Amino acid sequence: MTTANFPSPVGPCNGFVPEQISRMDISPKTLVKARALRRSQTEAERKLWYHLRDRRLNGFKFQRQKPIPPYIVDFFCSSHSLVVEVDGATHSAAHELRHDEKRSAFLMAKGFRVCRVLNHDVFTSIDNVLETIMRALLQLDQTSSPRP
Repeated sequence: MTTANFPSPVGPCNGFVPEQISRMDISPKTLVKARALRRSQTEAERKLWYHLRDRRLNGFKFQRQKPIPPYIVDFFCSSHSLVVEVDGATHSAAHELRHDEKRSAFLMAKGFRVCRVLNHDVFTSIDNVLETIMRALLQLDQTSSPRP
């Protein structure tokens, strides 16, 4: 198990609480889809989840395939309002990049921060990916979309 040595989590985003999402806001269809996505993770998602689950990344709690209507995000740290998206080869065409930008803008407008990482980086430099996520977690006073 790889764990990184970083400072302890320092609490929520400077007291800012993003728009709250209750289970009542999530349709049953979306919940079923999120469960299906958890069962059929990509290899990159599976590898990253190994490092994020059970508070393995310096004690930060992550959820996978978390519904944030109308989207389902790959990974989510609620204490720091951080969304982590793993982008594969399908995220390289112009229309797909526009969709990702629209999705990120929507999430940021709701008060979430978005960190996008590439499949390739998850496979070839997981330590750098984890460091990027840690930097995003510790940037509590900024709304940004870091990309490794």
